[in-house]
Amino acid sequence: ERAIGPILLRRGPTYHRILATMRIPPVAMALLAVAARGALYRANSGVFVAAFSTASRAAFSARSTDGSAASPTIGRRRRAPHSSDTLLTKVKELQKQGKWSEKTMMFSAVEETATEATTTSDDVIAFPQAGKRIEDCTPRMRFAPSPTGSLHVGGARTALYNWFVAKKGQLDFPDDDGAFVLRVEDTDLARSTKESEESVLADLKWLGLDWDEGPDMPLAKYGPYRQSERNEIYSKLAEKLIDEGKAYPCFCTKEELEEMKAKQEAEGVPTRYDGTWRDADPDLVAQKMAEGAPYTIRFKVPANARVVIEDAVRGTVSWDAEATVGDFILLRSSGIPVYNFCVAVDDASMGITTVIRAEEHLTNTLRQCLILDALGAPRPRYAHCSLILGEDKQKLSKRHGATSCNQFKLDGFLPDAMINYLALLGWNDGTENEIFSRNELVEAFDVNRVVKSPSIFDMDKLRWINQQHLKTKSIEELSDLVKEQMDLIGLIKEEAGDVQVRNVVYAATALAKQMMQTTRDAATNAQTAMGYELPESFDKVEDAEAKKMIQQGNFYPIAQALIRDFEGGNLPQPDPADPLAPFLEDINKPIVEDDKVGGTAYSYPKAYKVHMKSISKELGVKGKNLFHPIRLALTAEMSGQDVTKQMALLQMAVADDGCIDKEAAEVVGMASRIERLKNFCETIPEEFRAPKVKEEKKKTEKESKQDDAAAEAATAAAAPTDPLESYEGPPITALDIRVGRITKVWEHEEADKLYCEEIDVGEDEPRQVASGLRPYMNKEDIEGRRVLVLCNLKARKMVGFPSHGMVLCASNEDHSEVKFVSPPVDAKVGERITIPGIDFEGEEAQPFAENKIGKKKVFEKLAPHLVTNDYGTPEFMGRPFLTSAGVCTSPIAGGNVA
Repeated sequence: ERAIGPILLRRGPTYHRILATMRIPPVAMALLAVAARGALYRANSGVFVAAFSTASRAAFSARSTDGSAASPTIGRRRRAPHSSDTLLTKVKELQKQGKWSEKTMMFSAVEETATEATTTSDDVIAFPQAGKRIEDCTPRMRFAPSPTGSLHVGGARTALYNWFVAKKGQLDFPDDDGAFVLRVEDTDLARSTKESEESVLADLKWLGLDWDEGPDMPLAKYGPYRQSERNEIYSKLAEKLIDEGKAYPCFCTKEELEEMKAKQEAEGVPTRYDGTWRDADPDLVAQKMAEGAPYTIRFKVPANARVVIEDAVRGTVSWDAEATVGDFILLRSSGIPVYNFCVAVDDASMGITTVIRAEEHLTNTLRQCLILDALGAPRPRYAHCSLILGEDKQKLSKRHGATSCNQFKLDGFLPDAMINYLALLGWNDGTENEIFSRNELVEAFDVNRVVKSPSIFDMDKLRWINQQHLKTKSIEELSDLVKEQMDLIGLIKEEAGDVQVRNVVYAATALAKQMMQTTRDAATNAQTAMGYELPESFDKVEDAEAKKMIQQGNFYPIAQALIRDFEGGNLPQPDPADPLAPFLEDINKPIVEDDKVGGTAYSYPKAYKVHMKSISKELGVKGKNLFHPIRLALTAEMSGQDVTKQMALLQMAVADDGCIDKEAAEVVGMASRIERLKNFCETIPEEFRAPKVKEEKKKTEKESKQDDAAAEAATAAAAPTDPLESYEGPPITALDIRVGRITKVWEHEEADKLYCEEIDVGEDEPRQVASGLRPYMNKEDIEGRRVLVLCNLKARKMVGFPSHGMVLCASNEDHSEVKFVSPPVDAKVGERITIPGIDFEGEEAQPFAENKIGKKKVFEKLAPHLVTNDYGTPEFMGRPFLTSAGVCTSPIAGGNVA
């Protein structure tokens, strides 16, 4: 202003003509206008200010005829009417026409800014929270995605946490200005697309994260909500910083900046701008502008500036601003503002009170705070959440599987389940509860309980949570979602009738209701039920369980009976007139239990049951020796839902007027199944075509007398009864107790009684387990120890730490002393603990699934019977815990094991 102002005063019209023909970058024009405005205002009392200002002429329309100014408008900035032809859409149109270039973009941006400036009703950019304590303001939260791709789980969690705080604020203060604001950060014109924006908004709507202000609400009071439409605001505030000496032009070329960086690297000092143009001679600045030299606008970092924030997640964070960043760029040479300038301005002008975002944005906070301070705008509070990692402890990415919200939708997850799971990725409510409704989460969420340790994305945990939410819904509520999945995999014909579709979808949903973890599971389960994957021959049977069952000899005669009865027309078939009979009780009430079948006394399910009883009586087999062969013969599967329900679904699928695309679903009707079964049976070796008869050992007369004598002696001695004979609780084989080795131990950051441990239990990766052993043991005494680990407990959060399993310890009666239960030193890591006299090898001895252990409270029922004897040996019903290397031990006698 000092250099150019006097010249313009003396030779204004002449220089105006010269400037009009010069190629001067837009920011230079703004600076020239600022200089001229200041000089003319002092010289002429403001008479010609409007002629040179980038501000609206309307802002000066209230000026009185005597040269005095009316009071400026004070209050919230009013939006100017503007065309929907935004900078982004304008660039796209030029790109299509082949007319777009960096120079075009530069002047288009200036032209649009100038056009918007002339239509603004006032020149005031208001900061709604100015003069207030941010802590006392009703939460105004924002989610600001860049429309350069789809919404991934990390962004969805960020949106969710902000949404929780905003909704809680609206519940507590319904009449205040609280809001969840959706802002589109689309300044990256090369990568931003309208399609990506629409995709992100659609994903947010699917999750149910409704926003109060956003890009689809053009009349909202703090808009526009796309950064590409806010050039007017950025220009005015950049001008304000230049006016106040808090920003300046930098004419350094790219080559000069690279040379500067290389020199600093060679000297071993942090690389940053060295301030070459910070206090440049105004005459030199004016000369450079007159020459049309390109330049950027840099922020003038105050000398010795230090920025300190109290992060809700990370605590106190501070930076030496001058040493960390140097003078950074606000406006590029093209006139386009940089990301941090836009974000700081938007947060201030939209009244944002708290910014919850990923930790990767922590470094941006320094620049944004400096800008806010320079503008005189209040800083929001900050909470920087840790990253979400894959199970390999690397940053979550596509190589870990589905990561975008839309993919989870396509895979059959419920939005409420996604909300539930995402909330737990870095937060907990201080209890062991893991299933929450949306409203419960809004009430319970507190940003101060977000942990700073990274979260591991566990797909199995997500599926389990989704399953719990599915179980709360009725078959009718899920049917439409299951139909979507059946459509996606091409099971239903496009021209199918409504009644047929409704029946098939209802049957598929009911069939999978208890087992499905996603709605996709119901569709794929239906496809399995309609198919028939019986191997061509016995020697091609890969399922070990199926092969063993066939070898026992019951399968062949049962299969022959089924073939005979079907070909003779005696095998009961579903009634086409009553296709849903197996799925409904007599009063048409839906059945969701796997082990319950509907129908009247004369319907297909009852007839099927009667017929199977007749086969049982005919062949002299019952129980699993009957039902497993029947299931394999009719469905080609060793396990699954009720056979009559599967047959009813199959009947609907093969109907001539049915809705199933038989080719796409690979439907195999009953006639084809029986034919395949006949061919398969022909390949079964003769030795497996009849049940093996156990030969009873014939006793000699002498042996019989000896047995009688022994029996009399036993009766006389009245030997004590085995305690296992009177035990009526769950089987000890339900528990999967293994030998483990603790490889790593550390103290829980938020719980003073917990250790966090990594334990090798013979799996591909060590288990993470939290144990309450800190009051009883030193960390150094734990690492490297062999221990017993209960491995089939469901994974859960222990004060934010994902714990999967439990270390078994012995304790005295008042729990004042706790010690490890120790396996022998030669015991193999990963081997299962057994109990003498109890079969741990057969099918019935397999450990229960994790969900069943918790749901049936199996461990709680077994715990009273897990004790240590007078010698410290851990026992169940008087029998010791055993490994391949011997008996387990503990130093506590007469105690409990848990």
